[in-house]
Amino acid sequence: MAGVGSVVDVQGTAADGFEPVRDAFAANFTRHGERGAAMVLYREGEKVVDLWGGTKTPDNDGEGSPEASSGDPEPWTQDTAQVVRSVTKGVAAAVPLLLHQRGQLDLDGRVSTYWPEFKAAGKERVLVRHLLAHRTGVPVLDTPLTPAEAVDGISGPRAVAAQRPVWEPGTAHGYHAQTYSWLLGELVRRVTGRTIGRWIAEEIARPLGLDLWLGLPEEQRGRVGRIAAVEALAAPAAHGPRLRPKRSVAEAYRDPESLTRRAFAAITPVPDENDPAYLAAELPASGGVATAEALARFYAALIGPLPSARTARSGGRLFAPATLTMARTEESAGPDRVLVVGTRYGLGYMLHGPACPLLGPGSFGHPGRGGSLAFADPEARIGFAYVTNGMRRGVTADPRAQALVRAVRTSLAAREA
Repeated sequence: MAGVGSVVDVQGTAADGFEPVRDAFAANFTRHGERGAAMVLYREGEKVVDLWGGTKTPDNDGEGSPEASSGDPEPWTQDTAQVVRSVTKGVAAAVPLLLHQRGQLDLDGRVSTYWPEFKAAGKERVLVRHLLAHRTGVPVLDTPLTPAEAVDGISGPRAVAAQRPVWEPGTAHGYHAQTYSWLLGELVRRVTGRTIGRWIAEEIARPLGLDLWLGLPEEQRGRVGRIAAVEALAAPAAHGPRLRPKRSVAEAYRDPESLTRRAFAAITPVPDENDPAYLAAELPASGGVATAEALARFYAALIGPLPSARTARSGGRLFAPATLTMARTEESAGPDRVLVVGTRYGLGYMLHGPACPLLGPGSFGHPGRGGSLAFADPEARIGFAYVTNGMRRGVTADPRAQALVRAVRTSLAAREA
């Protein structure tokens, strides 16, 4: 049985030259309290790392949960899927970019052109690109939604349409942690007549053969690992000091009136992310379920063709060169009014920087609060994904994910030497 700080028998493969990645993945269990996880790396359209280990069901989970695990924890297997929280944003962001690529959506058009009710309360000049770059000014709701309202498909869009911005749209940026779900989901529905989960299933997941869902089908529920909090282990001196949040960040999370607290509390009380109703909902800010394989393959397909993709579009490549350039061109940078650190965003994607270190300057992707991370780097020609069921505090730079990114960087540098 895998436990915090224990040695885990890591399963899977790492191609020659990527042994440091396997070592870092194994070390996460002993150094960082990993519980259950998987990591996949694609390079030049081919899978070069496929690792998994630990447990799918935590041994100390279950208090107050409607589907509490019992008995010995189940092992994580190659096909285990996981709720990936805000990693979902990176998958969802591909939808408006692909709609633009197909001539169905104007990124410089007003959101109210497609969604007339949205122009209320001073939002008539909000552009589609503002929404994608977290510049809309609606990261909070004056009246938070209950978990049931958050997933009903009606209350969320109605609430963000009525909400008055907390800054003039387009003049600043701040992470729309929860409201991104209803902003993006409703825009896609208005443009396409389909829910965003259905669009992703039909236009991305199915053609690319991805085990990835925004709206988990009931028949897939048994594959999903249960998330639970894990405590960080004290870091040995040889591996550096334990990182702590800056005082201003910590204060923002403690202050119930701060934009930080209010943004993450747009759904109150905190929903049970193991609840089947939550898993079945289509919340593009936080509710996606995927395997590491699916996420790495998705990002690999954004930047280049996949030889085995079941699609006639561009040989499996999702983004045309111009779309790829737009996705990772900086739209927002500097102090983030919600996260209280300096962040960088392209159109729907976080970009490499101190707050969210990725592989290099050209990388783009999205972390998930608690640990998971997925991104692409066109220059290195890689698609990277790490998913975990052990949720830790933090939004953008989990030490487990960062250890894997450093190992990938080391491996690539050695191969180029």
